[in-house]
Amino acid sequence: QEEIQEVKDEGNLEVLFNSLDKIVEEAKNQEEPAWRPSGIPEEDVRSAMVPYLLKHRSYLRKVLKEKEEENRKVAESVLAGRDRIAELQQLIQARKHAWQ
Repeated sequence: QEEIQEVKDEGNLEVLFNSLDKIVEEAKNQEEPAWRPSGIPEEDVRSAMVPYLLKHRSYLRKVLKEKEEENRKVAESVLAGRDRIAELQQLIQARKHAWQ
């Protein structure tokens, strides 16, 4: 009896058994049968992965849209900068000719 108690204490079995009892009690109230593998790994993985992949695809599309908008704004800024540089170069040329 003592050895059994030592093994229970060492492995924290009391808590694990209580946890198992709780799981069994919760399972009694379930109307649907528990999930079991179909025997076809591709189908079993697909059912778990599809919702994750759809959510990830949605996230990636959102990030892509944000990056495209950011790139559009940067491109506009670059074009505005180039226009400003062209204006300044023309102003410099005009003042250079006026000075000569």
